[in-house]
Amino acid sequence: MFQLRKLGHVVLNVTDLEASVRFYTEVLGLSISDRYPDSMVPGGMVFMCVSTDHHGVALVGGASKLERSTLNHFAFEVGSPDEVFRARAWLRKHDVPIVFEGRRRAGCQLAIEFRDPDGNNLEIYWGIDQVGTTGGSRPASEWRPARSLEDAVANPVPGQRLPPIAIDTV
Repeated sequence: MFQLRKLGHVVLNVTDLEASVRFYTEVLGLSISDRYPDSMVPGGMVFMCVSTDHHGVALVGGASKLERSTLNHFAFEVGSPDEVFRARAWLRKHDVPIVFEGRRRAGCQLAIEFRDPDGNNLEIYWGIDQVGTTGGSRPASEWRPARSLEDAVANPVPGQRLPPIAIDTV
């Protein structure tokens, strides 16, 4: 059906966004690839690189001091857009509700999001932007959010080469 290739990224809800950004950049050496202001995501959001992937760690500000840091979601990469479609069909076959599908903004990956039995948010994706050695990321004007896999494939972001898709159903 599909094969998870790697753990692609982790997103954490943090109580002090700037303190966490300093820790991950100054102590661990990650670099910032993108940032969402409070107006886009309450509390703000910062994407950071571990490799050439657009983000390996992202932080969402505004977590309650009582909760401390919590998991927002973690994501698995697959090898093709076809596999994202097959994963969606497989999850539906097993009555796993899909909470989002398509493409969000920064990173521009084709993705499905769902929850495990304990309510943890998970993502399966393909095609996350690569920032390369210059650390440059795609401008916001090219993000092209999409609310379905079909729409994301029909309207790819500039430079994202989609192989032919044989949308299998299970």
